[in-house]
Amino acid sequence: MSGDDLDALGALRDPVRRALYDYVAGRDHEVGRDEAAGGAGVGRTLAAFHLDKLVEAGLLDAGFRRLTGRTGPGSGRPAKVYRRSRREHQVSVPPRDYRTLALVLAEAVEELGGEEAAEAAARRAGERAKAPGLREALRERGYEPYDDDGGAIRLRNCPFHVIAEDRPVLVCAMNLALCEGLVAAVGEEDLAPRLDARPGECCVAFSKNKPD
Repeated sequence: MSGDDLDALGALRDPVRRALYDYVAGRDHEVGRDEAAGGAGVGRTLAAFHLDKLVEAGLLDAGFRRLTGRTGPGSGRPAKVYRRSRREHQVSVPPRDYRTLALVLAEAVEELGGEEAAEAAARRAGERAKAPGLREALRERGYEPYDDDGGAIRLRNCPFHVIAEDRPVLVCAMNLALCEGLVAAVGEEDLAPRLDARPGECCVAFSKNKPD
């Protein structure tokens, strides 16, 4: 845990700042100041102030883009846009380091050839879920589910991002097995989890089982 992590989380104590962060983090596109202000129910000037504070805290990233989609002369100046930062912030008091332990265990699983056993353990962990439905079970674990235009449930956040970047084959297979267990636990077997990675999202998506 670093002082930067504490400062970043402290920035979310302000309710307006928290509402703006939640709105931007929940979008699948870069958000301009007008849209963010409307989403949080505050004025544009106030929104701009707090959005930039969130950038300073490392919680959002900022850039510039023409929101009209037009290019060339007369298309106007690019607007400042925001998206959730991919940087992670972890706070534990007293300090703990479960990330390093997870990386060590993942390395040991691969060296020992224990991938199948790891997937079976992940599936059993999912089967122990007590949530009333799949979306609730996914939210409880930080997946941030949403419905895409094609009727699938996609996951905006990967709770295992750091470990998945280091050991993608092992971790994504375990992640899929965990999601299979969640489906079984909540009794929504009409939804089939599958690996379907999208940039910046979790590698698992759920789609309706087609009738035979």
